[in-house]
Amino acid sequence: MKAASDPRRLALEVLRRIDEDGAYANLALGAALDRSGMDRRDRAFCTDLVYGTTRMRRACDHLIDRFLHDDVEPVVRRVLRLGTYQLRWGGVPAHAAVSATVDTAPKRARGLCNAVLRRLADHDPEWPSPATELSYPDWIVDRLVTDLGEHEALRALAAMNTAAPAVVRADGYHQDRVSQLVARLAVEGLAPDERILDLCAAPGGKATAMAGSGARVVAVDLRWSRLGLVGSNAERLEVDCRLVQADGCRPPFREASFDRVLVDAPCSGLGVLRRRADARWRSGPDDVERLADLQVRLLEAALPLVRPGGQLLYSVCTVTAAETTGVDERIRAVADLLPDAPGGPWRPHGSGGLLLPQDLDSEGMAVFRYRLA
Repeated sequence: MKAASDPRRLALEVLRRIDEDGAYANLALGAALDRSGMDRRDRAFCTDLVYGTTRMRRACDHLIDRFLHDDVEPVVRRVLRLGTYQLRWGGVPAHAAVSATVDTAPKRARGLCNAVLRRLADHDPEWPSPATELSYPDWIVDRLVTDLGEHEALRALAAMNTAAPAVVRADGYHQDRVSQLVARLAVEGLAPDERILDLCAAPGGKATAMAGSGARVVAVDLRWSRLGLVGSNAERLEVDCRLVQADGCRPPFREASFDRVLVDAPCSGLGVLRRRADARWRSGPDDVERLADLQVRLLEAALPLVRPGGQLLYSVCTVTAAETTGVDERIRAVADLLPDAPGGPWRPHGSGGLLLPQDLDSEGMAVFRYRLA
């Protein structure tokens, strides 16, 4: 059976691209599914296999290595990871998980894969650490435990190992409910003639949501390719957004030319790891501090663009202290800002609000709203 019509074989090919070519899981999988001609059920199964196996890679390897005497070639390890995911987390009956997965292995390794997976099917594992069991790099678990406390951190990490629920706005755009809350907060009480700048707009979820509410939106992004996504989404949804290609740290606008500015900044993404299956393996601890510095620079560049009495909003899809309360403290130390914390479901967090993935079965997000004196 060809990979294009077999969910397991197609999943293995996408996993190979992620491992060997550094491909992003969502892009590689999306392109492969588009070429496959699979029906909805097989597409969903293949998606779960790719995302689940990628998320649980460390835990899979721990279980596999229990039954290996020597290392195996990468293609064999991918097969074993795929089978292990199905047995342990995928809800696939053991006989189907083993036999169908072994069929995808190179012929020279089918005996080994069959033996290992059959033993795994009856294995009751012992985990050396929460990071191994939850399948994260140690540094992510350590940081979130430090920043959130052990109980909430482990709950957040466990939540991000589950598939993200599909959420569709009234206009048909797929957008997580917490991102929708940020967009609503940004336009709350905005007068019809007032303008709002989305300084890091791509791919356009928040910009189109704000424009759809009637706001006059200017959307900025660094690259034309990404700004094009904003334009395409705005055209499809029939909303108006003015598009400007620019570096958010050097925005080409007059001072005090906007009533509100939203800085939905680049971040470590440690609140959205359920949607970005491979992100936990791509980033490192130094990225958090580097991105926090960038976030402060973006906010410092945004400040002069807000009229007196206007609002500056800062949001990030991460939950680290350095990128949330740390940035909040740093920007309030250099500017005369009046915090206006969000209410509703948001947890108090510094002068702003925080939602963890387990709060609404959604993304982890922090938001800070300030009024200029």
